[in-house]
Amino acid sequence: MPHLARQRLSPTGIDVEPNTPGGNLCLRYDMPQPAQKPHLRLVASGEASPRIEDLPPADPKAAVEEAFRRYAPLVASLGLRITALRDDIDDFVQEVFLRATRGIGGLRHQGATKAWLISITINVARQRLRVRKLRKLVGLDVPIEYEELVDPALSPEDRLLLTRMYRALDAMPVNQRLAWSLRHIEGERLETVALLCGCSLATAKRRIVAAQKVISVAVG
Repeated sequence: MPHLARQRLSPTGIDVEPNTPGGNLCLRYDMPQPAQKPHLRLVASGEASPRIEDLPPADPKAAVEEAFRRYAPLVASLGLRITALRDDIDDFVQEVFLRATRGIGGLRHQGATKAWLISITINVARQRLRVRKLRKLVGLDVPIEYEELVDPALSPEDRLLLTRMYRALDAMPVNQRLAWSLRHIEGERLETVALLCGCSLATAKRRIVAAQKVISVAVG
C-alpha cells in the first residue's frame, strides 16, 4: 500500500528529508505486476522518472497508450500527494487517462504531453477534493486515517506532524489546498502554480499565504 512521502515541515512549507544520494526524496509509483497491489516508494530525486522524449507521431489511441506507459507513475504520485486519497489512486489514474483519450487529438505539440497530463491531473484532483467536501457536508464522507497513510518508518513526531498537516489541508478551501500543495509539496514556481490553478499570479500568492497561515497553526 502506498504511503505519504518522508517529509518535514519548514517555516515556509515542506522540505523533503535530506541525506539521500540525490539530495531530495520523492514518491514513485511502481506499476504493479499481476496479483500485486500498486505502491509508492521513496527514491532519490534523480531517479524519480526516466528521461522523457517527445512522443512519436501516432494515432490517438497509440499516443495515449504510450503516454500511460511513460507517465502513469507521475500521475499516481502527484495525485496521491495532493489528495491523499490512497484507496482511489488506481481509479484516479484511469480517469486522468480517460480524459486524455478524449482530448489528445487536439494536442498540437507532442512534446507538451507531460505538462498537459499534469494539468489534467490537477483538474481531476480538484474535482475529487470538491466531491469529498460535499460528501462531508452531508455526512457521507469516510474520514481518512492519516496515521495509517503516513510512512510507518517515520518517527512518531514526524508522523504526527504530517497527520496534522493533511488534516489542516482537508479543512481549507480546495483552491487554497491546491495552490499550497503545488508550491510547497511539489516545489513548483509561482508562475506554474498560477497556470495549473487557472488563476492570476496575485491570486495564487494570496491562496498560498492564506493556506500557510492555517498550516502554521495546525503544526505549531
